[in-house]
Amino acid sequence: MKTKRYDIKGSSISGITLKDPTAPEDNNLALHACFTPAAVLQNREMLASSIGYSTDDFVYGNQTHSSNFHKVTRSDCGRGAIDQATAIPDTDALYTNERGVVLAGFMADCVPVLLSNEPAGIVGVVHSGWQGTIKEITPKLLQHLIEQEGCRPEDFQIMIGPALSQEKFEVDKDVYAKFHALGYAEPWTLFNETTGKYHIDNQRTVKTQCELAGIPSPNITIDPMCTFQSNDGFSYRQDKKAGRHLAFIGLK
Repeated sequence: MKTKRYDIKGSSISGITLKDPTAPEDNNLALHACFTPAAVLQNREMLASSIGYSTDDFVYGNQTHSSNFHKVTRSDCGRGAIDQATAIPDTDALYTNERGVVLAGFMADCVPVLLSNEPAGIVGVVHSGWQGTIKEITPKLLQHLIEQEGCRPEDFQIMIGPALSQEKFEVDKDVYAKFHALGYAEPWTLFNETTGKYHIDNQRTVKTQCELAGIPSPNITIDPMCTFQSNDGFSYRQDKKAGRHLAFIGLK
């Protein structure tokens, strides 16, 4: 199973799957974007085995580019694992304070955010496409964890995973205006006078959101891999039939 592992303090396992032409459907992990569900389920079994878990330990959400998050418990284990209908509905971020659970999020250009707060015993995964970023899903989750779950901002460790690079994230004025309205994304926006398009760094915008939530900058890491430019990446912008990476994390 081709994956990129991260060393996030407080997590038992964390990483993201990578595109692999030798695997079924290029190592696609998403039932909602596949040609053959059986191939996806095979890949999920291989992933679970490779990290020492069962497919029944995973929890999946039905992502809708929302700003909704869900607190996962052991009773949620297996939701969405073999049938999309059982996934946690209408949610783009999952977190848990229980061991033996693997939180999962699908990505193909969107920004994956993996977070851990070791003293509070909490880990989480966020799917932040451009819509999730302008809806501020990551800072909303962080605010909740700080105010309701006893997390101290300085104790977070955050990995911002592979995503569409600024060079390839080209948008029209309507999307640019939404980022501009945030009031803090302007440093991560460029205008190409030749094409009349705007280019946005979604990863750095999310990092800024984390910093504004009180997370120290040294506690935030950005994976520089571009999902469009890398052979290891699934890119929806490049190929509308692209599969999905799976970002995953479990509590230590």
